[in-house]
Amino acid sequence: MNSSADEFLTPIDSAETGAQQIRDAIRDAIVERRLAPGTKLSESDVGGLFNVSRTLARAALQALSYEGLVSVEKNRGAFVAYPSPEEARQIFAARRLVEPGILKSAAERITPVQLRQLRHLLLEEGRLMGERGQSARRAEIKASGDFHLMVAGISGNLIMQRFMEELVARSSLVIALYGQSSASSCGHSEHGDIITALEQKDIDAACGLMLHHIAHIEADLDLRERKSFGLKEAFER
Repeated sequence: MNSSADEFLTPIDSAETGAQQIRDAIRDAIVERRLAPGTKLSESDVGGLFNVSRTLARAALQALSYEGLVSVEKNRGAFVAYPSPEEARQIFAARRLVEPGILKSAAERITPVQLRQLRHLLLEEGRLMGERGQSARRAEIKASGDFHLMVAGISGNLIMQRFMEELVARSSLVIALYGQSSASSCGHSEHGDIITALEQKDIDAACGLMLHHIAHIEADLDLRERKSFGLKEAFER
């Protein structure tokens, strides 16, 4: 686990809420790319980090495995998931199917206050883009994902909101593995265009912009299959 665990450690109030708090903290670390794909997550390390039993740590890791964020391997333990190129394509295919529908529901319910909240988030994202340092970069990545989660929250559909949390987290894993540029996982200006369309109550334009936005994210990924070589071959090349 990352030594900067204090950045996402939260107080554990009870056994009932403990597993959820640990799960949420680890998910946040994955979304912000503080935990890279393939990182070992042993029950003893997780338990020690959060000062809980291995049983509680195991429950949190199992919950993350149900979301596709952690891979639990027999006799090896738990690891941050390492999505294949095909899984990556499926994640973005799901986003293309789901997010326009969420956006339509949000457009029907959105209030002036919520529009201002989206604009405020956009300003914060823009501010972070101008800052340097690892902590600013993590915050920018989180703000970028939070845009999509806020839209899902405005839609009023709690099931879809939870589904989007999984899709955003899994997208972050994919971008960490296959992203080709250092650009934010979501285009800042494209977020602004979507908000403008919502303000103008142009739902069709907003949905079209969202699809373009998702395609733009996916276009930055290198999902070509890579041939694996043996040890000798790898060093002869």
